[in-house]
Amino acid sequence: MTDRLADLTRDLIAFRDERDWKKFHTLKDLILSVGIEAGELMELAQWIDTAELEARTTDPAFRQRLSEEVSDVFLYLLLICEKTGIDPIDAAMHKMAVNRRKYPPEKARGRAVKYTDL
Repeated sequence: MTDRLADLTRDLIAFRDERDWKKFHTLKDLILSVGIEAGELMELAQWIDTAELEARTTDPAFRQRLSEEVSDVFLYLLLICEKTGIDPIDAAMHKMAVNRRKYPPEKARGRAVKYTDL
């Protein structure tokens, strides 16, 4: 884990522990919380087309909301990783290696299909 990510995780755990919230952070509830926060992130795109969503990224107020929702998802993921002993950087690097095998450029370039359909 990178130093910055480790520092953030330690700060997040300290924040949680200062409030005695660990008892609420079961693995089930943390996983559900990721989904709930991801839903709030998706709400930012609801009912608008792609061009409008892209245009809103230049609006400071929208960027602030977007940043907060991305952060909520990310922080819950860090809590899951801390609880289960998963190194998120190692996990992501492993997943990228798996995806490289599943989606070789010569088959996947310019195609938005599942690897089983390549």
